[in-house]
Parts: sequence; C-alpha cells; structure tokens
Amino acid sequence: MAKQPQRDALQMLADDHRTVEALFEKYDNARSASVQAKIVRQICEELTIHAMVEEQVFYPAVHDVVEDDMMDEAQVEHDSAKALILSLMTAEPGEEFYEAKVSVLKEQVEHHVYEEERQRGSMFAQVRKADIDLDVLGQEMAALKKQLQEQAKAGGLPQPEKIAL
Repeated sequence: MAKQPQRDALQMLADDHRTVEALFEKYDNARSASVQAKIVRQICEELTIHAMVEEQVFYPAVHDVVEDDMMDEAQVEHDSAKALILSLMTAEPGEEFYEAKVSVLKEQVEHHVYEEERQRGSMFAQVRKADIDLDVLGQEMAALKKQLQEQAKAGGLPQPEKIAL
C-alpha cells in the first residue's frame, strides 16, 4: 500500500470536508434504500472520526489563536451534528424523519465547512496567521485518524459524545 503524502492540518481537514461533501452527493443520487443506508453509515463514520480528530487534537491546538465565539459555535455545531449522527446510526431509509435528518445533517455540515474554511475571518484563516506548525499538527491528527479508522474497521468506533448541548 502506497504511503499517503504528508498533509498539513488544514489540508487534512479540508480533504475530510470534500470526502463528506462527495458522500452527500452520492446519497442524493442513490436510488435504492440499501445503497442510501450504506452511504449514510459512511457519512456518519467519516463525520464521527473527523469530529474526534478536531475535538481531541485540532481545536485544543488552535484554541488560543481562534476567536472564542467561533470555537464555541464550532463545538455546538459538532454536538448538534452528533445528535443527528446518533439518530441516523440506528435508523433505516423509509423511517419517519430519516430523509429530513440526512438533509439537516448535510446543511449543518455545509454551514460548518463554510465557517471553518471560506467565510471572511474563518477559523482556517485565523490559524494560518498564527505561529502554529501545521505539519506537526497534521502528523498528530493523521495518527489519531488512522487509529480511529482501524477501530471503525474492527467495529469498535465509539459513539459520538456530545459536549456543549
């Protein structure tokens, strides 16, 4: 297996965002309930791992250089998404509110990504201006992500834990 090229912390998070956006698009184009369910499980797994990496490594590392309001809002957004993830992990297409939950999760992720990456004064912009070694931070994040992915393959990924709500 070829070794992935080293990515800095912000590139790694952006790549995760693109992966989830592509999965939501795949979900929107899926026609069978079983395919939709499989994609939703992938989305939930990707978002759970992403949130754990952000909360355990990235956010603590950048907390002092990002506006407090932005950090607080990011955490509340994570917790709101986790509530939907927990609900979707035990649901099946066709159940009441299933489509609505997927749709709201997609909207929340889009909003969260916009605030982290794209809006003026975004979290990423604030982090880029700071004196943080993004390569070292990326290595730490990649190590945790790899460990969580291995846990997920073994069927042992912990359920998302809500913090702020």
